[in-house]
Amino acid sequence: MTGRMIDAFASKQFVGFLLTGGAAAAVNFGSRILLNRWMDFSAAIVVAYLIGMATAFILARLFVFKQSNQALHRSAGFFVLINVFAIFQTWLVSIILARHLLPALGVNRFVPEIAHAIGVMVPVFSSYLGHKRWSFRQG
Repeated sequence: MTGRMIDAFASKQFVGFLLTGGAAAAVNFGSRILLNRWMDFSAAIVVAYLIGMATAFILARLFVFKQSNQALHRSAGFFVLINVFAIFQTWLVSIILARHLLPALGVNRFVPEIAHAIGVMVPVFSSYLGHKRWSFRQG
C-alpha cells in the first residue's frame, strides 16, 4: 500500500465512513433477516443491500463527504455504480460461505447470518476509495 492510500484509511473521514457504513450495514443486515421471511436467502441479500445502500448514500452525503460539491444526481449515479461492484462482492462471498465454506467447516448454526455479516464487510475498503474519488468528489 502506498503512503497516500494508508493516509486515506488513517483519517477521520474513513472513521466516519466506517461509522455511517456500520449503521447502513445494520439496516442491511436487519432488513435481510426480515425479508428472509418472505423470500429466499439469495434474493433477500440483494433487496436488503439496496435498502442499506440508500441508507449509506444519505448518511455519507450528510456526515462523511460534506465538502463534496458534486451534483446530487451525479453523486447518486457514481454511488450506484460503485455499489454494483460491492453488491456482487457481498453476494458472492455470502453465497460461497453459506453454501460451501461454513458447512464444510462444520458450522451449522446461524450460517446465513455469519455468511451475510462477512459478505457485508468485504467491500468496505474498495467502496470508500471509490466514493471518495467519484461519488463525493471535491473540487
